[in-house]
Amino acid sequence: MTGTPSSIVNVDRNKRILVVEDERQLCMTLGDRLSSEGYSVDFAHDGKTGLEMAAKGLFDLIILDVMLPMENGLDICVELRKSGHTIPVLMLTARRQVVEKVAGFKAGADDYMTKPFDTMELMARVEALLRRSAALESSSRADGQYQFGPVTLDILRKRVSLNGQVVSLTSREFQLLLYLAERSGKTISREELLERVWGDMSGNVTRTVDMHIATLRQKLEANPRSPELVLTDPGSGYRFQP
Repeated sequence: MTGTPSSIVNVDRNKRILVVEDERQLCMTLGDRLSSEGYSVDFAHDGKTGLEMAAKGLFDLIILDVMLPMENGLDICVELRKSGHTIPVLMLTARRQVVEKVAGFKAGADDYMTKPFDTMELMARVEALLRRSAALESSSRADGQYQFGPVTLDILRKRVSLNGQVVSLTSREFQLLLYLAERSGKTISREELLERVWGDMSGNVTRTVDMHIATLRQKLEANPRSPELVLTDPGSGYRFQP
């Protein structure tokens, strides 16, 4: 793979994780495993409680089931993103159809796993999400801001502005845009983006990169069908051209 890897960021195990899941046995299993790795774990067993806890902004990552009593995980994720929360969300569901996974990503999820899942893989995804989040927070820029033409990326606040207007992005969308923007003018392959932004963990989800690029264009481009910022180089990949 090409591209310059960012500095290695060790995951701080003293992180708070919220598990929103109505299956009590699964909560016990996840809680034991996460706690054994040094994470602090809290639980919510219905959507309403989960949203209330998540909205307080006290957690570093949310593991969120889709099918929940009182409010489903998709709606919870949408509400969190609308209110400006960029906390990484790993969504869980028993539904295996691609359309369900697409719905999860569109709602603002950063990663997606179907039940039953391998606990070792889930732990690897948790660590990857926390590592990428930590990398953004440890930006070497003193003011934490990058300017790329009309686009401003505020690393510290994980916020994007277009011509001075704030644009709401999910954590994954922000990471994808940042990776492209830092390599402005260079074509980045889908494979490299999967490796650097997703940790090559979501390769089983078809056209994951394409879907996130399409969402970025919807939010950043005046005419998403004729993009001027996030361009496609046919057969090669994507290029950010401010």
